[in-house]
Order: sequence, then structure tokens, then C-alpha cells
Amino acid sequence: MKLAKRLDVVKPSPTLAITAKAREMKSKGIDVVGFGAGEPDFDTPSMIKDAAKKAIDAGFTKYTPTNGIPELREAISARIREEHKLGYKASEVLVSCGGKHALYNLFQALLNDGDEVVIFTPYWVSYADMVRVAGGVPVLVETTMDTGFDPAPEQIRKAIGPKTRAVIVNSPSNPTGAMLSRRTLETVISCVKGTDILVVSDDIYDKLVYRGKFENVLDLDPSLQGQVALVNGASKTFSMTGWRIGWTAGPQALISAMQKLQDNSTSNPTSIAQKAALAALTQPGVDDEVEKMRKTFDERRKHIVARLNAIDGVRCFDPGGAFYAFPYVGELLKRTAPGASAPLGTDDKLIDLLLEKHLVAAVPGSAFGAPGYMRLSFATSMEQIDKGCDRIAEMAKSLK
Repeated sequence: MKLAKRLDVVKPSPTLAITAKAREMKSKGIDVVGFGAGEPDFDTPSMIKDAAKKAIDAGFTKYTPTNGIPELREAISARIREEHKLGYKASEVLVSCGGKHALYNLFQALLNDGDEVVIFTPYWVSYADMVRVAGGVPVLVETTMDTGFDPAPEQIRKAIGPKTRAVIVNSPSNPTGAMLSRRTLETVISCVKGTDILVVSDDIYDKLVYRGKFENVLDLDPSLQGQVALVNGASKTFSMTGWRIGWTAGPQALISAMQKLQDNSTSNPTSIAQKAALAALTQPGVDDEVEKMRKTFDERRKHIVARLNAIDGVRCFDPGGAFYAFPYVGELLKRTAPGASAPLGTDDKLIDLLLEKHLVAAVPGSAFGAPGYMRLSFATSMEQIDKGCDRIAEMAKSLK
């Protein structure tokens, strides 16, 4: 069968593939430690689930407006006003089927063939592919652990040119957990202000911050509001990954274009999940549950970073947010596995060895545009973190 050529630029998601393989092994009774999945291991708070049950019992199971029920869009606007002192009309908010869907709609609505989008590496795996599917060109700005995964101002200025249509800002970051510096945010602002360049602020981890406080470009310069798309969702903050609710707040022209696309693809997000998200944003006690999760993640962060840094050949960055450790394993790649005749060489081979021989599922850094690293999600128990780190240490010790 002849298929669309536009999909030739898209690679299968390595995070989903590794998670699926780990689950398959677990289903066969194999004791795999899974560090691959990018989702909280906590249950959705009870008051959110209760709101969904109530919606079902009330028969709230029909189509809704494509852009989401008005009360949810109003609640999103109210939350943004409370946290960022910015006013958005409900019509300037689009609710989609998860943050990933929101970003997909955005790039499809924004980009024409050859338009460029600036992305800081390491980057979430789907950014570049979404841009390519929309006909755009990713322009990658490389960062490393030695700079705290923070780009230098001259790197940002060099990456932005006549064809630039957007700059993606994801802080805290997936996969590094890094918080971009105020200097970086101010550089982005100075480069785009007064142009037709959009800042895509992916704030999905804004409630999972362990040092300092969350800031986006609009916190520093509210006058930029007409050039910024705020993308967020319920998945990470409220442990609602499977509910598939994300949203975009932005300029009316962009939101209307994104809604036109959603009208002709998914139409509305699930009605019941919208009621659950409404409860997440408005019900008393939910924020307390979020803070409990954040504190637990913080304890795990400190523990896994210390454990990884104690392993010979591993250097781990201390993340300021999200729930990922992103250690540098380049030294291990110079070593040879038992029975092999040549050094590992690539992080893909190291990840394969780690899963097949040592039963630990992680994601190679090359999937995020950062060869020589690996991503470990610490959205799992301390017991699993210790077991996994023990196995990583065993693997490192076995290499010569």
C-alpha cells in the first residue's frame, strides 16, 4: 500500500516503545525496573475521580463544544489570571486531547513549508517530529550538563533568523528537568519582541519545581502576551495522564485556527474527562494533593541523583523540576560489555544491554537529541529506584 510521504520524517516514539517492551517483559513475569514512562505513579486524586463519576451518573456523556465546555475554559483562564496576572477570554483558550494534541494542533495551524522552529536540546522527542510533519524545520540549539542545559545568549540569537516562526520554551524540561535561567528567558524575549515569532511556552511541569520558582516569559514581560502560546494540561500536575486533557491559551487568531483543525479531527475532548479537569482546577483540597506529590518527587530526586553519582562512569545533573534524572554516561560508552569485542559506542547499545541483561528500562539520550546521556523517570517508588540503581551499578562494574 502506498502511504503518505509526510510520515517518512517521523520516527516511532522511543519512550513509548521502551515502555511497551518493559511492560511486555513484566507480563511474562520478568522483574523489570521501569524508568521509561513519563507519567506520575500516583493515583488521580479522589475528588477528581468523584467528579467524573458524578458526570457519568448525570448523563454528561454527549458531545461538547469542540473547544471545551465553557466552565472549564473559564477555570483555565482564572488559573492563569491567578498565577500569572494575565487576562484571557474563554474564547482564547482551546481544550484538547492532552498537551501533545495541543502542540500538534498548534504547529499545524502555525507553520508553512520551510518555516523554522528553534528548539533547545535536549528536547522532548515529539517537538521535532511535530514540526517536520507540519512542513517546518527544527533548528536545534545544543546545550550540555556542564552549562546546566541552559543555552548561551549568543546561541539563541544565532539560531533565530528570517524564517523563524516559533521558539519552544520548556522549563522545567523533559528530559533533563532543567529550569531555564532568567537570562535565557530575557534573551528569548529580546529576540522575538515586536516580530511575528511566537513563543511556545510548554509549562506542563510548572507545578513540579524543587528549587526556586516557576517563571515563563510572560511573568517577565506581560506585554508579550500577543506573541505567546501557553500550553499546559492536567496530565503531570494532577496525575491524569490517561484522561487526555491539555489546553492552549494564546492569541485569538491562533486559537481559532487550532480550533478549526480540531473541529475536523477529534472535535471535543472527552466530556467526562473535561468535568474531571474542571474539578482538578477548582475543587478544594486538590492543590494539597499536588503538593504531596511534589514533595515525594523531591525526595526521590535527591535520592536518585546521589545514587547515580556514586556509580563509576556516571555523572548525573541535579534537576530543578519535573521527574527525570538525565545522567551523562559517555564514559561507559568507551567500555566493553562482557563477551563483546568492541566498546559499546552508543547510548542505544547501552540501553539495550541495560534492559536485556540487567532488566532496567531507560531511554537513550540520543532520542532527545543528546547522545551520551540516558533518561530515567523517578516517578516510581524508592524501592524501585534503589533496585534499578543497584542494577545500573552492576552493569557499570561489568564493563571493561
